[in-house]
Amino acid sequence: MSSVSQIYNYVHCDVFATEPYSGNSLAVFTGSKGLEGEQMLTITQELRHFESIFLSETNDRISARVFDLFEELPFAGHPIIGAACTLHKQSGADFKRIWTIELKGGRSVQVVTEHHEGRYFGTLDQGRPEMLNVVDVTPELYRAFNLDALPNLPMEVISTGLKYLVVPVDGGLAEARITVPDLEERLKRVGAEFAYLFDINSFEGRHWNNDGIMEDVATGSAAGVVGAYALKHGLVRPGEAFVLKQGHFMGRPSEIVVTPFGARDDIERVTVAGEVAFVGKGEVIAP
Repeated sequence: MSSVSQIYNYVHCDVFATEPYSGNSLAVFTGSKGLEGEQMLTITQELRHFESIFLSETNDRISARVFDLFEELPFAGHPIIGAACTLHKQSGADFKRIWTIELKGGRSVQVVTEHHEGRYFGTLDQGRPEMLNVVDVTPELYRAFNLDALPNLPMEVISTGLKYLVVPVDGGLAEARITVPDLEERLKRVGAEFAYLFDINSFEGRHWNNDGIMEDVATGSAAGVVGAYALKHGLVRPGEAFVLKQGHFMGRPSEIVVTPFGARDDIERVTVAGEVAFVGKGEVIAP
């Protein structure tokens, strides 16, 4: 007696990209009913995108689960923007749309999407950032990223859903890499989950998994954190949008539009935005 395998369709898009085959690639499963978390992780590992997002819709509520190649994430920027623009494209609407997406754990986020002349653009409101911890700058911590120069600004742990240690850099990004095997433990000691290197002059960033093996092309969750950091330390003005560049060193140039709101000592919210380019479609058999 044979069983029928369940087929799931996905859309392949590139987020924070002005054209296909740049930016951060993503698989969007607009219908994932029946899939368990372990299956979602297996599919993500099979497709080899940095992250995949699985959507389900019940009673006009859109729920999402996000996975990278190792685990499920409570929050991520580029998958949410890519998913919202995918839904906008499938709706066929030419006007602005507002999407409320519920994440695992009960958090809801809002994305505004726009379509103009065949191009899709999404803006994610990451809400009020948590300014968690200012970290003493030490040469040892900088050397963990193969950096030498110590800028005048501090390292700081900030979260808009994930706890990032913002590592300010004054040049030297091209040579940056993770040089220690225990970075995750070092980050835990200062209250962070990940680290993001931010060049305070060129407004360019780099981010790796904590093992240093895989580099991210464009980190939407960290972009909101960088926006809060930039406003707090006077690098931008309240309500001023700036472009955070990433992925250049990987041949996948990405542009993230970041806008922090509020005051330097009271940051109210940060929005992260970018264009989404569509590459193709596919289907998988449920594992």
